[in-house]
Amino acid sequence: MFNYLKQSFRRKIARRVTKEYPANIDRLDLGDAGKIDFARWDNPLAPPVELTASTVQFFKQFIKEGDLAIDIGANIGDTTVPMALCAGSSGLTLGFDPNPYVFKILQKNASLNPGRINLVPVPNAISADGEEFYFISSEASFANGGISPTKDSKHGKFVFPEKIKGVNLKNFLTQNYGQWLNRFSLIKVDTEGYDKEIIKSASDLLSQYKPVIIAESFGKATDEAKLELYDVIERLGYNIFYFEDFRIEAKVEKMTSRTDMTKWKNTINVYATPKK
Repeated sequence: MFNYLKQSFRRKIARRVTKEYPANIDRLDLGDAGKIDFARWDNPLAPPVELTASTVQFFKQFIKEGDLAIDIGANIGDTTVPMALCAGSSGLTLGFDPNPYVFKILQKNASLNPGRINLVPVPNAISADGEEFYFISSEASFANGGISPTKDSKHGKFVFPEKIKGVNLKNFLTQNYGQWLNRFSLIKVDTEGYDKEIIKSASDLLSQYKPVIIAESFGKATDEAKLELYDVIERLGYNIFYFEDFRIEAKVEKMTSRTDMTKWKNTINVYATPKK
């Protein structure tokens, strides 16, 4: 009972008071991927994350040693680190997250497990023209949130004081990591409903290099937005699959028509593979 009241009080404070929460380091056994250190965020409002051998095996279907993999909306790195384990120290994994508070935990995860991964955290949002944004949350501790061109946003009332810089993904990669593009094997996008806009902004890059695409179909999105996400990916020359979770044994279902996107009312994940 005491522990419940303590956690309840911590959550109440986190909703109302802006403060930084530290990283707690766990030692995890990921089976064939070995033992690694992983930083969790001590923010009481941060959703619990699970990192398992099954998650690594899921990404291993698409990422091999030496590849370039990109995670947009990386959060603390619970999918970014498994991606980086697949790409290995001879590959490169980029984790983008514009949330200044969660980014520090992502940085910590990038610093762990030297010699095992090559993970570079990037504090930028992705945009077509390199605009600047505010990062806004409904919680004072910034456990959630999103970018907005103005301080008036559906994301909430707590506004990070400094603007977040957006970057055009193709320009950013060409200027900084051009030598890696021929090894570009996977891009994951998880940006609370903005996935289709990010994919559209990077469509020429994706058309050229044809990485596997993982995207989120946001549950609160309109049916029209869900259909547009399907169309944006399909026009790039991809087959699209629903998958239940980031686990190798999770259910996978090929989508045969755009209306399949509206079968699920909750948020779902899809992955897309280039058509032969």
